[in-house]
Amino acid sequence: MYRAIGMIELSSIARGIYATDLMLKTAFVEVFSATSVCPGKYVAIVQGDVAAVESSISAGIESAGEYLVDSFILPNVHPDVFPAITATTMPDGIGALGIMETFSLASMIIAADAALKAADVQALELRLGRGIGGKAYFTFTGDVAAVQAAVEAGKAIVLEKGLLVDTEVIPSPSDKLWATLL
Repeated sequence: MYRAIGMIELSSIARGIYATDLMLKTAFVEVFSATSVCPGKYVAIVQGDVAAVESSISAGIESAGEYLVDSFILPNVHPDVFPAITATTMPDGIGALGIMETFSLASMIIAADAALKAADVQALELRLGRGIGGKAYFTFTGDVAAVQAAVEAGKAIVLEKGLLVDTEVIPSPSDKLWATLL
């Protein structure tokens, strides 16, 4: 399993596809996701060894030009980030619910990684821009203290860039709400 992940987020779909092609030709990486997202942005997420991801993302940033919105490289991504992006998670149990919402897809992935590393929480979903106006959100569960600690860790990351929309901690969510989330 790859441990490094990188992403570029562009305001042009055409340039995003072009940049993704260059990223794949520059280094031996695998595409985790390359797709258009709301509102007309393009996101390319690659995975591989650290050096390959760094080379690939550098090529993507250089080719993105004025269309670059955001980017990142996480050399040791938490393994629960991948299934959260594809919404293929199922928690061992349910507890408190944490929700983080951002204006940036890239910053949300970094914040989710930080939250998962900061506390004993389980990822539910990491939604990236589709059908939500280009925003992103991350939901996760655990005991109340862990969820609060995870929210604070993720929030600190996003506040650095000024891209936080909101965070919430629901100590005891309704069973009816859980049915909509799982």
